Amino acid sequence: MKVQMHSVHFDADQKLLDFIQKRLDKLETFYDRVIEGEVILKLNNKDGIDNKTVEIKLFVPGATLFTQEDAASFEAAADAAADGLKRQITKYKEKVTSH
Repeated sequence: MKVQMHSVHFDADQKLLDFIQKRLDKLETFYDRVIEGEVILKLNNKDGIDNKTVEIKLFVPGATLFTQEDAASFEAAADAAADGLKRQITKYKEKVTSH
């Protein structure tokens, strides 16, 4: 799957980008018609340890699936976001195939 990655106010290292790409590639096992994805990585200036945000949009035929997660690390936020998208993809696939 083609994924565009954007990091806001910092440069993400290649290891992090590869990790996120790998997590999103696994989502294709649940639904193979994902067109593309967009990932936005943000560092928040808020207090507390959960100051890293990952936003993921997946474009599928007829819809856009979106999730946003905050965590202490980008990897943890990406894992949580991927799990949320897995649930959304499963629901979307059931909806589409039931018609």
